[in-house]
Amino acid sequence: MSPLAFVLTLSCYRRWPSRFSTPYSHNLLVLFSSTATTITPPNGKESPSSGPAPPPIRVALTESTGRAVFATRRIGAGDTIHTAKPIVSHPSLSAITTVCYFCLKKINAVTASQSQGVSFCSENCKESSKVFYDVEKKADWLAFDDYCRTQGLKYPLLVKRLACMVISGAAPAGILDILQPANLTQGMILKMEEGFHLLRNALVKANIGDEHMSFLAKQWYTDVLARIRINAFRIELAAGVYEDLLSLASASIEAEAAVGNAIYMLPSFYNHDCDPNTHIVWIENADAKLKALRDIDEGEELRICYIDASMSCDARESLLSQGFGFKCNCLRCMSGD
Repeated sequence: MSPLAFVLTLSCYRRWPSRFSTPYSHNLLVLFSSTATTITPPNGKESPSSGPAPPPIRVALTESTGRAVFATRRIGAGDTIHTAKPIVSHPSLSAITTVCYFCLKKINAVTASQSQGVSFCSENCKESSKVFYDVEKKADWLAFDDYCRTQGLKYPLLVKRLACMVISGAAPAGILDILQPANLTQGMILKMEEGFHLLRNALVKANIGDEHMSFLAKQWYTDVLARIRINAFRIELAAGVYEDLLSLASASIEAEAAVGNAIYMLPSFYNHDCDPNTHIVWIENADAKLKALRDIDEGEELRICYIDASMSCDARESLLSQGFGFKCNCLRCMSGD
């Protein structure tokens, strides 16, 4: 699969919920193009010369809802719309000995490749991890990990990994700037300071030079956390290929069931609906698949559910308000379902 290729055309972005009925229009400003997946033609036959084709979607701005993702052709129920690799991912601390430290695939202790207390599912993942691990393994993360564990925090681990990627030169410091940030209160920012100091101190004690850490200021740390807070996906690996996507969509999303968390670019552009037409699936690792839950018409907006769709209306409203900062106006919520 080819990596997503994005063309930026704006300096300001929004992630507000919108309605399925918002039509795609050629008058909308297109933000991104992508060549990310292989599409099977309607006749079910692939030409030997046909390579990866653009996914059948368009990211655009609307006057009423801001950024949204639309279908550029009819998509059948169960079709894979596109796939996505994470920008950054990190295993849960509770799962760190049972999953690959790079791709989050569940591992067999016999075949795993180990390095300083962490394991990789293959030599390829071990090699790929060098974009962050060559920096990370120089530092002592005991205090930082204990802070995350005792406070029940998972997102600072993503910040740590991203910081190591920036230091190694594998990612620009502003790679997540395009994503919508959460609104942080002053009290929330103050609570983040301990994590920032533990992160920076670990790298300073590892003798990482100032020239490599000039980006690592408190403002960068809080800005990144603000974006991760509402754009991170909890990775729950499926036991196999799910035939019943509706069952998968309503599965438990308790934190204990997760193997880790990840940030993606294109999936983060999808708006929310409590009765979504699209679902994100992880089969064996952190590579995501976006699947159609039902037939989707050309021009229809693609929506995912940010939370557990099986919760009551009041519970969904509370969680979306507290966690994402908006009131859902989807048909389910409007009807009190």
